[in-house]
Order: sequence, then structure tokens, then C-alpha cells
Amino acid sequence: MKITLIRKDEEQGTEALSLCDSDTFFEKIKTENKAGHISELREILPRLTGSSAHYAHIDKLPRVYPAVEYTRKQNGEKRMKHYNGLVQLEVNRLADLYEVEYVKRQVAQLPQTFAAFCGSSGRSVKIWVRFARPDGTLPTIQEALLFHAHAYRLAVTCYQPMLPFGITLKEPDLMQSCRMTVDEQPYYNPSSVPFCIEQPLALPDEESFRQRKQNSETALERMTPGCESLQTLALMYQSARKRALAEMENWKRDDGLEPLLPHLVEQCFKAGIPEEEAVRRTLMHYFHETNTEAIRMAFGNGYREMKGFGEKGGLNKEQEATFRLEEFLKRRYEFRFNTVLDEVEYRQRDSVHFYFKPLEKRTRNSIALYALKEGLQVWDRDIDRFLTSDFVPLYNPVEEYLCDLPRWDGTDRIRALARLVPCDNPHWEELFYRWFLGMVAHWRGMDRQHGNSTSPLLVGSQGFRKSTYCRILLPPELRFGYADSLDFSSKQEAERALGRFFLINLDEFDQITMNQQGFLKHLLQKPVANLRKPYGTSVRELRRYASFIGTSNQKDLLTDPTGSRRFICIEVTAPIDTHVTIDYRQLYAQAMTLLYQQERYWLNDEDEAVLRQSNREFEQISPLEHLFHCNFSSATTDEEGEWLTAMEIFNYLQENTRDKLSVNKINWFGRILHKLNVPKRASIRGTLYHVVKLE
Repeated sequence: MKITLIRKDEEQGTEALSLCDSDTFFEKIKTENKAGHISELREILPRLTGSSAHYAHIDKLPRVYPAVEYTRKQNGEKRMKHYNGLVQLEVNRLADLYEVEYVKRQVAQLPQTFAAFCGSSGRSVKIWVRFARPDGTLPTIQEALLFHAHAYRLAVTCYQPMLPFGITLKEPDLMQSCRMTVDEQPYYNPSSVPFCIEQPLALPDEESFRQRKQNSETALERMTPGCESLQTLALMYQSARKRALAEMENWKRDDGLEPLLPHLVEQCFKAGIPEEEAVRRTLMHYFHETNTEAIRMAFGNGYREMKGFGEKGGLNKEQEATFRLEEFLKRRYEFRFNTVLDEVEYRQRDSVHFYFKPLEKRTRNSIALYALKEGLQVWDRDIDRFLTSDFVPLYNPVEEYLCDLPRWDGTDRIRALARLVPCDNPHWEELFYRWFLGMVAHWRGMDRQHGNSTSPLLVGSQGFRKSTYCRILLPPELRFGYADSLDFSSKQEAERALGRFFLINLDEFDQITMNQQGFLKHLLQKPVANLRKPYGTSVRELRRYASFIGTSNQKDLLTDPTGSRRFICIEVTAPIDTHVTIDYRQLYAQAMTLLYQQERYWLNDEDEAVLRQSNREFEQISPLEHLFHCNFSSATTDEEGEWLTAMEIFNYLQENTRDKLSVNKINWFGRILHKLNVPKRASIRGTLYHVVKLE
């Protein structure tokens, strides 16, 4: 492994680059050179104060780059050559060398630590951690940025709990570096075992709902609601109830629930049954013995007593109310913020309510009333403050779905999905294959510089189930992100739909006017939308998820004379078979696997050439184009015809037609001549077209 050292001379404006292998580097930092610049820096550093403080020989200390090996181009410019898979963590502002050695000993316990050494200040430790992909390979330079960002995040998560001092958080960067240093006893393990992570497809985001749920210490909170959790909780409760009855050997139902209730509360607590679940099941078994509020208060008081709830020394009234409200909300509900729908969703914490629902005003009021019934002195604004805070984790439904897919079984389901559409176009399967990969790639945010600008258009008779086919492209879990219309009258709402929907069906595409098609092309290529939220105060960047597909009963759809490479027009020759069973998890697992394997998800020049050729039969011929063909033809030789400007040809057409032609169409007419491949050349008069007048 090669370590890069770069020394800059600010006065001379020069830069020297050198490489050394890791063994040589760690031998080099054990002793200082004769100049002693590092020791001098450590000696005078406590006396350097203020932003203008400067060490005169700082340029003598080269910067060390562990993550990437650099090299020089022929013109002298440096470039990244190889990614080393090393992440640098920094622990700064240590008190003395004792703390420096303590940090080195701590991190040496992990086998992934490649090196740990004292920084040039003498009061910091640099930790180098190794990473690789599961197959042992390292990413290319193009893939390294995303890989390095996720690796840095994982390294901080793993190393911070081992240290009593905070790791200085920095933006993960391939150019992370440190000054050359001296450490007589650096920790160096060339045979360290790398952390293994999959090649990511996007930069890491905030902690998601899934991650926060997985970090929960309680297994029941991590359990997916459904039949499995229902059966588990039922067995746990029956076991606790059995132990409570054993403690009350002579108890009978005629004695009432009150003598048994304290024992039942204690056993449910010891069994680890959530309070709300224990209350619900007790009400199911003893609904004749007492009322709901009595049982709820008994469990509430018992659970608080065993947890040590009650008087909390050092907490004022506001702090205690805040803690009690947080405990109440987390005990009885589960919240998440849907980043696609831009709203909070909730689910009650019991085995009856399996699914999350939007948090409406009625539900907020109900939560406030339940809190008041439990004796919490809270206002509506207190609950709203909690629900609009970081205490509610982020939830991205499309990323949750894609990250929870199984391993692909190797069956090509994407092209099989394309074959459901009967057509005579031999390129349809391959074009649909690229478009489908592009749709999933943009859901994952793999390309933030471009939008999924290609849109299939299914053209066929009524009753061919074209719209149904568009709808079944999405799995049921994501079908809420499907739309079959777009309001072109409001450009802001149309752009907002780019971040709200996953697939937009332009149903009845022929109803889109020529002017609207220009705006549609703008939407197709738009990677993000910069919008202000309703009642918001600032403009923010809205991430795009939407891909487009369209249907029509008419064949003459395309009106743009400059080209039609953004549409995949397919004539459907028979009804589409939509009564099929689609294994969506394997379908999208195939797409995710192929994207991880760097499969191309965009159309290249060859694909676009095929697209333009196959789309010609769907292009709309304007009356002006018809009129040109009636009066002119393109010249085939240099000797025949004459060279005329677009205006001269236009004027000739006006003289030979009864209808008055609008002069505003002259710019459009030039595009038509370009589309018809009429020979042309530049001149002082403008662009001349070589045409032959038809007598």
C-alpha cells in the first residue's frame, strides 16, 4: 500500500509529491530529521494564539494522504490513481501524552485498526481504519467517494463507544490528510482485517426509521408487526398470567380481579411485555371484572414503580413534564416522518394495529386527550413540538423497500415484464430494460446530475389495458406513489410532483398540447426541483423520484421537429396480459443487483439512434411540412435546384397557397427544414437550403 506525501512551498508556489509504502512510512515517523521542525512545533504550539498565529516552518512538514494514492500527469497535474481503503479518524484536544497512549491502546483492540499514532501537535491521535468490499476488492476512484462516505460513518459508530474522548467529526473526503508527525511507538498492524461493506449507491442520509428501530435494545420493538409478534406476545402473556395465578393459589374469578392484579402487573413487567400490550390482553381476559381505566392505572403505576419513576431529584417541573410526555408517546405510539409524502405517520404500539397511517388533526387531539387522562399536564403545542422534531425518525418508503429485498435468483424478470406488451418493435425489450434500471437508479439517488429523461409511450386501441400495465409496474407497497395525470396549468405543482410520485403515467398523451410538450421535456430532464413549500419561507432543493410513462390511442404523437429521443414509442398490437403474478421482490432485486454490478442504466448513442429511427412513424406531420412537400424537394446534386433562405422558401409557399401563413412560424419552419435533412450551408445572407421547385 502506497502512502502519498505532498509538500507545498507557499512562497515559491511549488508542490512536491512523493510516495512510500506503509512500512517505510511508519519507520520514518519513529525518528525526526535533523531540522527538528515537528519538535519545535510542539514546543511553541501552546504559545501560538489568535487566528493570525503562524509557524514559520509549517511548509517543511508534508501532508500525508492515507485514503488515495496520487500520481503526476504529463503536464504536472496530480491525479488520484488508486484508492487504499483507509479511513482517518481524529481524536483532538487531548491533555497529555498519557491520554494519547490510552487512545492508541484502546483502538488497538479492534482488528480493523490499521494504524494509530500521535499527531503533529502532540495532543491528538490519528486512527487509520481499513475497509473493503465483501469480495475483498477495493472500489475504483469513481466509486470511492460513496464508499468512503459510508465507511467513515461506520468507523465513527464503531470506535466512538470505545473512547472517553470525542472523535472530531469531519466531512468524509478522499483528500483527508494530516501533517507529517513523530511517534516513537506508533501502533501499526499491516495484517489488519478490513471492515466489509457493500458498494453503496448513494451518499448516507440522516438516521432512518429502519436504522433507529434496529438500534432499539428491546427485541419486541424491533419486531415487524404481524402474525409472528402476535403469537409471541400471546405466549409471553399467558406465561406471565400462569405465574401470577400460581402465586395466588386460592384465587377464583368470583374473588374479583383486584387481588390478582398486582401479581399480574409484576409478572408482565418481568416478562418484558410492553405496558400497552399487557393492558390490552388483561382487558381481553377480564373484561367483566373491572373498568378499563382501573386496569390501565394499575399497570401504569406498577410499571412506573418498578422502573423507578416518581420523584426525580434535580428536575424542574418543565423537565419532568417533557420526560413524561416523551415516555407516554413512545410507550403507546410509534412515529415516523415520511420524507416522500412530507408528513408524520403513526401506529399504535400493540399487535392489533399493523400499519402506519397519516397523523391527522383528529388523531392529534385524541393523543392529547389520552395524555390528559393519564395525568400529564400537556398542551396541544407540546405534542406538535415533539412530532415536528428529530425525535421522530425519517422514513423513506422507496429506500426501505429496496434495501429489504432478497438476493436475486438470477432469473431475468425485467425483460419478461417487457414481453407482456405485444408489439413488433424488436428493440422494445432492451429499451424497456434500460428505462426500468434508470427508474430504480433514480429512486436510489445514484445520479443527482440528470433526471430519468426517457419515457415509454404505449400506443394502441382502447381496451388494450395499457394504463393497467403502467400501474402494475410498481409493487403494492409503493403504489401510493403512482399518478395517472399531471396538471400542466400549474408549473410549480407539476415540479412538486417530481418528488411526490415514483411513476407518473401521462395518460392520453395526445391531449398534451404542443406548448405543454415543451414544458414536459423540461420536466423529463430536470434532476431536482427548487421550490418553496406551502407556508414556507425559503426555497429548498426537492429530490426527484419520478419517472414517466405514457399511453395514447392516437399514433401521430410527436410534434417536436428537433427530435424525439426522449420517448420510446411502441405500438401495442394486442391486449396486454395483465392477469399475471409478478414476483415484485425478485423483480426489483434483479434491478438492484445489476445496479450494484455497474450495469448501464442510461441510453447510449446507439440506443438513441435506434430510438429516433423507430419513432419516425409516430411523428406528427404539420400542415407547413405538407405544404413544403407539395412545392419543393431536396436537391440531390450540386447542379440542380437553387439555394434559398428559409424566409424565401416561406414567402414562396405563401404566394402559392390560399391560406394566410403566420410570419411567427418562420423559426419553426427552419426546424422543419433541418428535420427533413434538406442540404444547407452558411452564407452572408444566413443559412441557405438547397431545394428544387416542383412545377
